[in-house]
Amino acid sequence: MHALFEEAGKFLAGRILSEADTSAQIELDSGKRVKVKAANILLKFEKPAPAELIAQGQAKADEIELDLAWEFAPEEEFGFADLARDYFSASATLIEQAAALFRLYEAPHYFRRAGKGRFKKAPAEIVQQALAAIEKKKQIQAQIDAWAQDLGRGECPQAIREQLYKILFKPDKNAPEYKAVVEASRATKMAPLDLLHRAGAIDSAYQFHWKRFLFDNFPKGTQFPSVTAPLPPDDLPLAEVQAFSIDDSATTEIDDALSVRGLGSGTVTVGIHIAAPGLAITPGGELDKLGRARLSTVYMPGYKITMLPDEVVHIYTLDEGRANPAVSLYVTINEETLEITATETRLERVPVEVNFRYDKLDHIVTEQWLADPSIEVENTPQPLLNKRQELTFLQRWSKHLKAGREVVRGKPENFNRPDYNFRLIGNDGAEPKGDEQVQITVRKRGAPLDLIVAEAAIVANSTWGLMLAEHGVPGIYRSQASLAPGVKVRMSTKALPHAGIGVKAYSWATSPLRRYVDLVNQWQIIACARHGKTAALAAPFKPKDAELFGIISSFDGAYSAYNGYQAGMERFWTLKYLEQNGITELTASVFKEGPNGSFLVRADNLPLVLPVLGAQNLPRGAHVRIKLGEIDEISLDISGTLIERLDTETPAPADDDAGEDDEETVAGPIAIAVDMNDADAPAADAPKA
Repeated sequence: MHALFEEAGKFLAGRILSEADTSAQIELDSGKRVKVKAANILLKFEKPAPAELIAQGQAKADEIELDLAWEFAPEEEFGFADLARDYFSASATLIEQAAALFRLYEAPHYFRRAGKGRFKKAPAEIVQQALAAIEKKKQIQAQIDAWAQDLGRGECPQAIREQLYKILFKPDKNAPEYKAVVEASRATKMAPLDLLHRAGAIDSAYQFHWKRFLFDNFPKGTQFPSVTAPLPPDDLPLAEVQAFSIDDSATTEIDDALSVRGLGSGTVTVGIHIAAPGLAITPGGELDKLGRARLSTVYMPGYKITMLPDEVVHIYTLDEGRANPAVSLYVTINEETLEITATETRLERVPVEVNFRYDKLDHIVTEQWLADPSIEVENTPQPLLNKRQELTFLQRWSKHLKAGREVVRGKPENFNRPDYNFRLIGNDGAEPKGDEQVQITVRKRGAPLDLIVAEAAIVANSTWGLMLAEHGVPGIYRSQASLAPGVKVRMSTKALPHAGIGVKAYSWATSPLRRYVDLVNQWQIIACARHGKTAALAAPFKPKDAELFGIISSFDGAYSAYNGYQAGMERFWTLKYLEQNGITELTASVFKEGPNGSFLVRADNLPLVLPVLGAQNLPRGAHVRIKLGEIDEISLDISGTLIERLDTETPAPADDDAGEDDEETVAGPIAIAVDMNDADAPAADAPKA
C-alpha cells in the first residue's frame, strides 16, 4: 500500500511500512523512512508507483482550467476529491484526484486552504484582484526582459538612464529597472558599470561622479533660494589695526586675518580676526536653515559649493581694502620669552590691508628670507615687504607654540607628505566638464606662511574653547583621548583634551563662513563677549541642549561625505593627469598589504594610492618602481605591477601626522550596490507541488 502526503508544503509519496491510529511509517523512493501524521496522508493507493502518481498527477493538473474549476466548486468548504468528481466525472480516477489536489494547492488566489486537502473558493472580487496582480506581474517581467535585452545589445532604455544613480548606489532591489540591470549583467557576463557604460547610460566619467554626488547630497540642486543678506550691526567699534589674511588664490570665503602691534616695545599684541556672520545670521532664521542644510562648503578641484550664498559671503569675507565685521582674539605676548600673558575677545570692525596668497608668495617667504632682512627676492610685492617684520615675529612665535604643543603631545609633529594643489586650466571657477587640462603642484606642509596660519588658528580655537567652558556655555569640541593607535578624533559638547594637537580643549571656530559648527560656536563666543559671566543665560544653545548633538551627528555625516567626494575627484583628476602627460611608470613607497596578495603603494610625486602585484614580501616603506595598468575613470580604478625595487635597505616608516585629525582620506575604486547574487523573485508565492 502506498500513500500520498503533504510535508512542509510539498507533496511526497511512498510505501507504507506500518500504520497506527495517529501516524504511519512510510519509505520514500530514495530509501529514506519518515514518520507521517495520519492527518497529513491525503491518498492511499495500490497502483501506480508513488513517483508515477506524482508525475502523472502534475501533468494532468496543468490541464485543469482554473476559471472552470472555480465555477464547478461548491460555495461551502470542500475536499480535493470532491472537486475532481465535479470537474472530471463522478468516478474520478486516482490520477485525476491527485491532479485536482496539486492544482488547487498552487492556486491560492482561486481557492483558500481550509485544512489538509480541504479548500474554500475565494470570493469573485478577490479572484479578479489576484488575476489583475498576476497579469501586472507578467507585464513587469516582460518589461524587465525587454530592458535587459536592450542593455545586452548596447542600448540604454530611458527609464534606466533616469534611475541610473539609484540603481547603482541606493537601489530598490524589487524595482524592474534594477532587475533588468542584474539580468542583463548575468546574461552578458559584464560588470554592471561596464554594461551601462557600453549602453550609453554613462557618457561622461566626470558627469557620472558629479551627478552621483548631487544625487546623494544635493537631490534638489545646488542653487540657493532668493534670500536677503543681513547687514552687520552699525555700532561695532573700528579696530586700531591693519590686518592681513593668508590664503590660496582660489579662496573667496576669507575667514581669518592677523594683525601685529607693539613690535620692539617688549610687549606684542597679536590679533586673530575671524569673519563674523554670527553677528547678523540668527539661529533658527532662514540663513541659518540654509547653513544647517549644507553644513559645510564642498571643495573639489576647480570648483566648490559654498555653505552660504555668495551675497552673504561677500558682506562678511575679510576682503582687503575695507573694514569687516569680526570676532577678534587679542593675544598679549612677552616679546622676549614669547609667552602669552593675556587674551581678550572683542566684537568689532577690522580694517584688512591686504589679502596675501600662498601660491604667489611661498617661494619668497622662506625661513631664510624671514631670518635675514638682507635677503632680497626679485619682484617681491611692496605690501609683503611692509609686513616682513610682522611675519618674522609671527613665524618665531609660531615655532615656539608648535614646540610647546609637541612637549604636551610627547612627540614632534611630522608632515612628511606634501599637500597637492590642483588647477584646471581655463576653468576660472566654472563647473568643470571633465576634459580640462589639469596641473598638479606640490606644496610642502609646514612652510612658514602655512605654519603661521595653522598656529594662530590653534590658539584661537583652544582659547575660545576654554573660554566657553569657563563661562558654562556649551560648544562643539574636537577631542582625542591619546595618540595610541586606533584612538580617533571625536566631536562632542565637552571641553576635553586633544592629544593630537597638544591642547587642553579645541573648538572649531575659525571658519564660520565655511563650516556650520564654527558658526554655531561663534554664536556662543559672541554671547560670552557681550554678556561675560551671564553668557550662559543669553547664549542660543543651553547646556545639554539636544539640538547640539543633532548638529554634531549631521555635520559628521555630511563632512565625511564631502571629504570623500573631494578625495574621489582629486583621484579622478590625478588619473587624468597621468593620461594627459603620458605617464606609464611611477616610483612609490609600499605602505601596507592590499587585497588578493597585492601591496598598496603611495606615489612619490602624485596624490595616488594603488595596489601593486608582484610585490610579495616587500616591507613597509620599501621604495619601488611600478608600471601602471589600464585607467578606468568611471570606477576610478588603476593598478600596477612591480618593475624593480629601488632601495636595498628599507628605512623605518616615517611617523606622519596627516593633519588636525591625524587621519587621511584615501580615495580608491568606487563601490556600487548592485548584487549579482540577488535571487529572482518567484513567480507566485505558493509552494510547488
